[in-house]
Amino acid sequence: MPVWRIAVIGQSLFGQEVYCHLRKEGHEVVGVFTVPDKDGKADPLGEAGISPLGVGQEGGCWRVTRGHRSCSQFALLPGPSSWTQAFILVLPRTLIHGDKKGGFTIFWADDGLDTGDLLLQKECEILPDDTVSTLYNRFLFPEGIKGMVQAVRLIAEGKAPRLPQPEEGATYEGIQKKETAKINWEQPAEAIHNWIRGNDKVPGAWTEACGQKLTFFNSTLNTEGLVPEGEDLPILGAHRPGVVTKAGLILFGNDDRMLLVKNIQLEDGKMIPASHFFKGADSNALELTEEELVMAEASAWKRILPSVLEVEDSTDFFKSGAASVDVVRLVEEVKELCDGLELENEDVYMATTFGDFVQLLVRKLRGDDKDSECIIDYVEKTVNKLTLQMPYQLFIGGMFVDAEGAKTYETINPTDGTVICQVSLAQVSDVDKAVAAAKDAFENGLWGKISARDRGRLLYRLADLMEQHQEELATIEALDAGAVYTLALKTHVGMSIQTFRYFAGWCDKIQVRLRLLPPSEVCGIIIPWNYPLMMLSWKTAACLAAGNTVVIKPAQVTPLTALKFAELTLKAGIPKGVVNILLGSGSLVGQRLSDHPDVRKIGFTGSTEVGKHIMKSCALSNLKKVSLELGGKSPLIIFADCDLSKAVQMGMSSVFFNKGENCIAAGRLFVEDSIHDQFVQKVVEEVRKMKIGNPLDRDTNHGPQNHEAHLRKLVEYCQHGVDEGATLVCGGRQVPRPGFFFEPTIFTDVEDHMSIAKEESFGPVMIISRFADGDVDTVLSRANATEFGLASGIFTRDINKALYVSDKLEAGTVFVNTYNKTDVAAPFGGFKQSGFGKDLGEAALNEYLRVKTVTFEY
Repeated sequence: MPVWRIAVIGQSLFGQEVYCHLRKEGHEVVGVFTVPDKDGKADPLGEAGISPLGVGQEGGCWRVTRGHRSCSQFALLPGPSSWTQAFILVLPRTLIHGDKKGGFTIFWADDGLDTGDLLLQKECEILPDDTVSTLYNRFLFPEGIKGMVQAVRLIAEGKAPRLPQPEEGATYEGIQKKETAKINWEQPAEAIHNWIRGNDKVPGAWTEACGQKLTFFNSTLNTEGLVPEGEDLPILGAHRPGVVTKAGLILFGNDDRMLLVKNIQLEDGKMIPASHFFKGADSNALELTEEELVMAEASAWKRILPSVLEVEDSTDFFKSGAASVDVVRLVEEVKELCDGLELENEDVYMATTFGDFVQLLVRKLRGDDKDSECIIDYVEKTVNKLTLQMPYQLFIGGMFVDAEGAKTYETINPTDGTVICQVSLAQVSDVDKAVAAAKDAFENGLWGKISARDRGRLLYRLADLMEQHQEELATIEALDAGAVYTLALKTHVGMSIQTFRYFAGWCDKIQVRLRLLPPSEVCGIIIPWNYPLMMLSWKTAACLAAGNTVVIKPAQVTPLTALKFAELTLKAGIPKGVVNILLGSGSLVGQRLSDHPDVRKIGFTGSTEVGKHIMKSCALSNLKKVSLELGGKSPLIIFADCDLSKAVQMGMSSVFFNKGENCIAAGRLFVEDSIHDQFVQKVVEEVRKMKIGNPLDRDTNHGPQNHEAHLRKLVEYCQHGVDEGATLVCGGRQVPRPGFFFEPTIFTDVEDHMSIAKEESFGPVMIISRFADGDVDTVLSRANATEFGLASGIFTRDINKALYVSDKLEAGTVFVNTYNKTDVAAPFGGFKQSGFGKDLGEAALNEYLRVKTVTFEY
């Protein structure tokens, strides 16, 4: 491509980026014409590396086709015919008129500057809630830069077209001014919304209310589920009063349809959340720590406002001479200073004085602002001497929202069979929304921009919050899943906290020499009902540590701890859209996640039958990566040379831990003949000591089964064992009391051909078989004669025997003289039809990463 000598005329970051890209293309920039320095600050184009040679055009060149222009120009020297100019034509009139399409044009300059032949055009879709800012950031800025560079390339290559500008539909309209931006209330809600967004941020659509001019920003027509309940705000000329709600200010068109405004600027220039309009000044000013005071002093305010001799709490950013470009600079410098803190341009407009800005900044750093960003409706219950606040809606894009059509279902307390509450029932459209939110958060959000160390810091903060709320989380597990509270506190919740801390430490260490490990992108995680929070944590912690975003589907019967977890992600500062949670059926929500083309990885824990179906769906949809932790029938071999007391104690735990609802539960015990009768006698004695009761009672050993359908399966399972000739030593029946309680059960004389010897009960059922003294290889063969291979166990004092047997057992985990001792650093997963892939440990990270090889030549 020929190299040209170019002069660039323009300003702001757009001009700077065009300049830099032209330099990268190899062109020689011989002149930069931009605006004069303001208060000692050079325009970004002027800072790009060349001192301004002159002053560019004065502002106010307003133009064409329902819009004003933001232009950069270039000249290919020599020859006046080489001048071109770019105009952005979708701003704000396009929005005000409700156009569905917009774009920009690059054309050849002529005497009129803006009537020359067309050189290049690009088009974009305008979304219902787009503003000038969102359009600019999403399309006009990045694509406009590419377009300018492409135009130069076409001219340099002699391929640039000259197409006459069409006159049809062209209008010449001036810039929007404050006095002309008053809202006309005699029109439908959609037209009012378009007027507000078309004037957002400059000059701002305004009206008169409460004796002052109020300017409205951040409007939306998405009012589904909103109820206009709150304090009325009479508005001069409006069809009916506005209503200040906790979601914002609800306004009405003359068609009685609603729109929602989220921010209001008062007449004195102060911007506030619309939901705070009737609230007094915030008197809850934070006391800053010494470190936070240093941070405030180090902020960019003083460098951006050099004309202000001393920045005080009352110093107003804009009244001191700052412009919109300074907002961008302030935000970027503060984000760099504060390690990628989630800060947006709108935050500066909401806190224009130095004091307010520092307070906002500190609240964000502490995570105290998160509750105010998301409206959470709770179901409140006083349980276990705690007042539980439990979200009950879907969690999509950082917001708790109703399902499509406001569909709900009941979640049941297994202790007494009563309804805890109604929760949202996700539909296919909700899955699509959640995946879109996760994809946007991955591709465009803060999550992919912050450093790995900052990602780890957020996960550490989440673990700390889970620890602060551990009693509440454990109580919800007891209420919703029937987990014994003391066990839930230690294991369900305790190991969840450990898991997030473990993977938080991995975030800045996922680097392998000579290969790159990019994340999988959007992941779907489908979790079971036996350990609702712990299974969520095992998969989600590794997924997030690797840099992915996630859509989580908890089991339909145990949704509540997942929703509380979602609330804690907000408090921790996890960016919106990174974590999304959908409640509902596996056949609908799980199936759509498995089929969805934008989901690149599925992690599933559940039955082998469903796992096979998911694997097939993942293959047929987009060949997405999948990891499966499926059924088990884990053998436990108890040799005569064991410590019998310990074998009895751990044998009880291997079966009855968590009511037997344990994927690695010992599904079959092989006991050496010479100690068989003694072992059975002792375990029966221990079973009879177990207290069955309310899982919240501190002395309860055995709580209710998770849900009624599972209870019925256990009754049928035990009846099959009796029918096949096994000896029912104790249990086998539902406990005669309210709720879903099942007696701890022991079968002996179980032969290899019986169904209870081969099928998983997933309940408190101990299956005992004998094996001949000294016949190690035969019992190994019997133990391995299963299609499952999740876990296994051995009890023996003979180290050589332990090593030999553990080597031969076909299972992902082998316990020796212990059971159920999992560790967050130890990989966990099965063989054969117990699935593949790992949770926990370094190996789990590989499930959520992809290996890429990059080869260089210099």
